[in-house]
Amino acid sequence: MNMTRRSDTPPRPGGRFEEELGKPRSEWTLDDVLELADRHRIVLLSLMHVGGDGWLKALDFVPGGRDHLRDIVQGGERADGSSLFPDTGIPTGASDIVLRPRLDTGFIDPFAPRPTLVLMCGHADRDGAPLPQSPDTIVRRAFARLKEETGIELWGLGEVEYFLGKRWDETDIYGADDRGYHATAPFVFGEELRREAMGLLRDIGVPVKYGHSEVGYIEARETEGVIWEQHEIELGLAPLPAAADAILLAQWVLRNLAQRNGMRCSTDPMMLEGHAGNGLHFHFAPMQNGRNVPIREGDSKLSDPARWLIGGLVEMGEALMAFGNRVEGSFARLNQAKEAPNRISWGEFDRNALVRLPITATDQAGRQVTMPTIEFRLPDGSALPHLLMAGVAVAMLQSRKSGDLDELLQRTSASAAAAARDGVSRVPRSFAEVAEALTRHRASLEASGAFPATLLDRTIARLTNG
Repeated sequence: MNMTRRSDTPPRPGGRFEEELGKPRSEWTLDDVLELADRHRIVLLSLMHVGGDGWLKALDFVPGGRDHLRDIVQGGERADGSSLFPDTGIPTGASDIVLRPRLDTGFIDPFAPRPTLVLMCGHADRDGAPLPQSPDTIVRRAFARLKEETGIELWGLGEVEYFLGKRWDETDIYGADDRGYHATAPFVFGEELRREAMGLLRDIGVPVKYGHSEVGYIEARETEGVIWEQHEIELGLAPLPAAADAILLAQWVLRNLAQRNGMRCSTDPMMLEGHAGNGLHFHFAPMQNGRNVPIREGDSKLSDPARWLIGGLVEMGEALMAFGNRVEGSFARLNQAKEAPNRISWGEFDRNALVRLPITATDQAGRQVTMPTIEFRLPDGSALPHLLMAGVAVAMLQSRKSGDLDELLQRTSASAAAAARDGVSRVPRSFAEVAEALTRHRASLEASGAFPATLLDRTIARLTNG
């Protein structure tokens, strides 16, 4: 364990392979990956990537020796772009794209029956350029554009909330609605699975901060006989592209473990009205030269990067619901307002605000032992993390250029919102309102060079048509 890490630098994700090689992932070479494949007697290679629907996809190989494996890792493989990214302008008659593996993402599939090496991939078009329609390309371009214009690398993490469901039996006598927060076994049945998931994520190189049981609990109903309880795994900070991958990998691990244990896993934003829903809160930290940029400066005023980020989320948050609140249950979760925002405001520690500045843990000497973050509480379990995080980077850029940022922050602060409730906008209550907000802000998303017009057209059409 690295005991000398500064409090303003996030811990490295590590992972089993990183420990074996004795060097960080950023320094891995092709020969390193081939060495690991030999050492673990790899039988299968799985190229994992993100499709247009936001789900993880995989293309599996049986390498015919070390040279064949080298060729696949170096060159990738073709795939049908019109099937992976439908309705995005990729013609069926010329739809070949290429999966491009990334060396620094390798891990052993913990669920495969035979030793399987997984490499995460981006997408390239027929000319070898990053595929514009790919969620991976979109978040990387937005991340790079923000760094290019501001010098800031935006890092993020997701709080992955989920419900586990299992058939009720006579041992299930402890669960109760709104009493499960930080509960331990035997008062929750999903503790062992959650801890196993956290360990597997650590092994495959996904940074994890902590995990705990959550407040949600739904009693078994006669029609199904299934009880549901809620848990959360908060991931560790990582650059936006890696943070987006981490959310999907966490959900992938949880669903696989649930299936193996005869359970169900759901990230739906609303399991049953009147009960807690699954949020997917995002935390963000601006970084510069490898170190965290403080949220507040010595005089307690917000730093410029913090102002840009908060202002961008307040200004464009409703448009980003197109990527962060994507199903009917999203609006039910927001309308019942059980620690879910329903007004466009920001504030210190306020769990009902759209954006909040959470407390930061300190030691007895007052030294921060965790990095301060800015939390975006609007998204839920239906979110597409790559597109949402790309949108946040664009929102931060646009806010930086705003001439009335100070007025916006003052008007939407939680204290101002409480004093003038009627003057504070509520969050959208329908897909039509989200479509209207996205239409207002689409020029900024397109101008970033990250979001293709065809993707925004398709998204607005889906929202407009319900």
